[in-house]
Amino acid sequence: MILLTLFASCTDKETNKQAYSWPNVTAPIAEKTPFKRITHGDTVVDNYFWMIDYFKKGPDSNKVVDYLKAENAYLDTMMAGTKAFQESLFKELKARIKEKDESVPYLKNGYYYYTRTEEGKQYYKYCRKKGSLEAPEEILLDVDEMAEGHAYYSATGFSISPNNKLMAYGVDTVSRREYVIYIKNLMTGELYKEVIKGTTGSVAWANDNTTFFYTAKNPVTLLTEKIMKHRLGGDVVKDQIVYEEKDNSNYIGVGRAKSGKFIYIYSGATTSSDTRFISADEPDASFKIFQPRIKDVLYDVTALEDKFLIVTNKDALNFKLMECPLDKTGIENWKEVIPHRKEVLLEGVDEFKDFLVVSERKNGLTQLSIRNLETGDAHYLDFGEAAYTAYTTANMEYNSAVLRYSYTSLATPSSTYDYQMADRKKNLLKQQEVLGGYNVEDYKTERLYAKAEDGTEVPISLVYKKGIKRDGSTPLLLYGYGSYGASMDPTFSSTRLSLLDRGFVYAIAHIRGGQELGRQWYEDGKMMKKINTFTDFIDCGKYLIDQKFTSKGHLYAQGGSAGGLLMGAVMNMAPELWNGIIAQVPFVDVVNTMLDETIPLTTNEFDEWGNPKNKVAYDYMKSYSPYENIEAKAYPNLLVTTGLHDSQVQYFEPAKWVAKLRATKTDKKVLLLKTDMEVGHGGASGRFDYLKDIALNYAFLFALEGIVE
Repeated sequence: MILLTLFASCTDKETNKQAYSWPNVTAPIAEKTPFKRITHGDTVVDNYFWMIDYFKKGPDSNKVVDYLKAENAYLDTMMAGTKAFQESLFKELKARIKEKDESVPYLKNGYYYYTRTEEGKQYYKYCRKKGSLEAPEEILLDVDEMAEGHAYYSATGFSISPNNKLMAYGVDTVSRREYVIYIKNLMTGELYKEVIKGTTGSVAWANDNTTFFYTAKNPVTLLTEKIMKHRLGGDVVKDQIVYEEKDNSNYIGVGRAKSGKFIYIYSGATTSSDTRFISADEPDASFKIFQPRIKDVLYDVTALEDKFLIVTNKDALNFKLMECPLDKTGIENWKEVIPHRKEVLLEGVDEFKDFLVVSERKNGLTQLSIRNLETGDAHYLDFGEAAYTAYTTANMEYNSAVLRYSYTSLATPSSTYDYQMADRKKNLLKQQEVLGGYNVEDYKTERLYAKAEDGTEVPISLVYKKGIKRDGSTPLLLYGYGSYGASMDPTFSSTRLSLLDRGFVYAIAHIRGGQELGRQWYEDGKMMKKINTFTDFIDCGKYLIDQKFTSKGHLYAQGGSAGGLLMGAVMNMAPELWNGIIAQVPFVDVVNTMLDETIPLTTNEFDEWGNPKNKVAYDYMKSYSPYENIEAKAYPNLLVTTGLHDSQVQYFEPAKWVAKLRATKTDKKVLLLKTDMEVGHGGASGRFDYLKDIALNYAFLFALEGIVE
């Protein structure tokens, strides 16, 4: 007889918590089918290699699907006693969202563009008004209507032709990030007959309003391999290849300059890149190389009226800004504009006719520098908080003197500003509204520094509701990522309030592998230094315990994708530190995936993790890969989530990981796997469905803490 999960009647009166009683039911046991992997003379037996079958064979592989469904049923049974709480949490999370809302309009080529949402609707309407916000509204796409009947629906890449009469956009209904491009006549509302499959979903229009360029994907590996040219009315199968990438470690893409003068093709890997370009007035011209690819050199091109700007790391670890004439683009013609600075990472530029906005990062924080192109004067925007995030947004008009930017922090809701660059005046256009009431004064944010085992100071951003106890009894959720140079900047989340208001501290560990403290911070957390990422996170956890924010019985960790790799690694390296871990779409079978170049995106990753065909890289990768290093020992409570159609981290990685953990670990702690059978890497596509996943995650944490409401 199955014992339904209940919160036990015994109550901790001091904390008003109730211990959660997990049911005594048998977990699914995955079949073992030994498969030998022999690499560099090293033999490894993988009992769960067969789980790749659905990926290789498709829907005919019922055994894999049956196993995933059994795990889902097990999770449902184990979490049954939290079902009402999950429903309550979902309503609570949804109630903070303003359902009828509208984005801040932006001006582009004579039209104001915006999206708006309606009460009870999952998606949105993409709209514009001509010349004035008082003009009649045109609904360009009603995504609510388009998404009807689809379990998953993503519309992206909205691109208006220069004459404002045509619109290209991409649609994905599978969640594999393979988009079908459609063209809509905005004058008649009709769709063109051309339907272009297997793309990234976006296009770059030429100035003839008839020709556009798009990026085609390999249907197996999902690599971006070709840039194609299409002319309206033509047969898609006859589209011309204008560029084909031969290096399968590179991502490629095509875009249009803000000024409208150029079409760019960008090709880049982690360590090197190049750009090609043509005049947008000459779509049949051959693309010209801007500067041939150089080993270990990245560069990005921006066009002004009279010259090109180049952001590059050539002899500049943290990047510098160069310029060159429009007709002499080789590196020998580059002239320095902003020199390399050891303490400042130059991340990018936004171009305007009279101003240049430089996005930088210093001491782990973003900053925006405004430069007057005529006078050469420069100044920084002042944000006034110790830990925050600021970034440029929809700056579509080259001739504008107004900068649009967003600002947020762990306590400050997302805010959109217009900044008059000449007058140095800012205007708050909109701040995210949190329904039900939110008082920023009720919460406190801090920036702390944990000392890593090698002496490096690792920043931690944290937020909590004022009044928490600093005696080790407080639950704390530590989030981390630490890969690809992606910086996990502190931002506001209305859903996070459900954690904070129930006594949790929320913290972000800005570990190496990200780029918060500059390019070296990234270099020190990738390839043969990857273990720094994991030890940094562990040391952050220990520091928060030492500072009495929490204790081992109340410390939790969360990460997704490459952050899921982080979760698997720290769980192997320091299992006793964590009471519970949430690993979302986790990249945990590193060696096997990197050995198989038919798995999507594998070859693009060699510069991040290494190529295991090289023995040194293989040995190092194997030393930390979560799947390879599972041992017969006690592990923390664990919730793992994945999507059957995940294009970035295939479902079989977390599925194999959970199966091997079940068969190997010695403890009786909870191990749960949730597979969404209809979505991929990013989860649900609607405005509200994803909240169900958050409610599940929170219910898992609250059950471990004995929090019942």
